Amino acid sequence: MPDANTITRPMAKAVPKTQRPKLHKVILVNDDFTPREFVVTVLKAEFRMSADQAYRVMITAHRRGVCVVAVFTKDIAETKATRATEAGRKAGYPLLFTTEPEE
Repeated sequence: MPDANTITRPMAKAVPKTQRPKLHKVILVNDDFTPREFVVTVLKAEFRMSADQAYRVMITAHRRGVCVVAVFTKDIAETKATRATEAGRKAGYPLLFTTEPEE
């Protein structure tokens, strides 16, 4: 039986620390065959960009060869890159979006 002068405290519970999921970049790879207007349309549809944002991303990829479109968790990045690439394939263009881990 505990003594009246003894203070009992509840045991501290160990709270596991959750880590944030690693982020992945979606990258637009330039090619010489896909029309600029089509790239802008895909960027607006899949990545919900304004016409101005989509145009800037497309021009950056055109000038530099590649451009980071957006950063998401791995699953979302891969899904969006696949859907955007498939949109190009369905239209007969070699449009390519890739993903890579963000450092």
